[in-house]
Amino acid sequence: MTDTELISAVHSAMYHQCQSRGYAAPVDVLMDIGVLPKKKYEDWRFGRVSYLESVCTVNLRKLSFIMHQMRVYAKKAELKPSFCYYKQWGVNKKTGQGHKPVIPLRFSKNGSPEIEKSYATHFVDLKRTAQRKAETKTPSEENTELQEQS
Repeated sequence: MTDTELISAVHSAMYHQCQSRGYAAPVDVLMDIGVLPKKKYEDWRFGRVSYLESVCTVNLRKLSFIMHQMRVYAKKAELKPSFCYYKQWGVNKKTGQGHKPVIPLRFSKNGSPEIEKSYATHFVDLKRTAQRKAETKTPSEENTELQEQS
């Protein structure tokens, strides 16, 4: 895939994610454009893979380019960056008491804080989320609003 095709694919994936759920997540964009197989993503989430970049099907230069294009699209579309903490799925308690242990996931081989943060940052479309909230209001919520306006 050429850089131009990648730009188009990344921007399209970001747009469609924002339209369908109000935000775009880098790992979902990577899956949408075919760089990250869903099975490998699940292996990473369950802790069977040490870091996400190792299971992506493109080299680090292309991954870096894709991540940059996500930020370019987010800025152009006025999306709000929002950090999301990724933790391992399927962690069982060792004892019967207390909380489950939280195991953070790694995105990159070297674990650089800047790289980790860029992968974990979701981009929220505030206009679309407000629109979605308005669409999903129940009749009782609409009646309450009408009464408040009177």
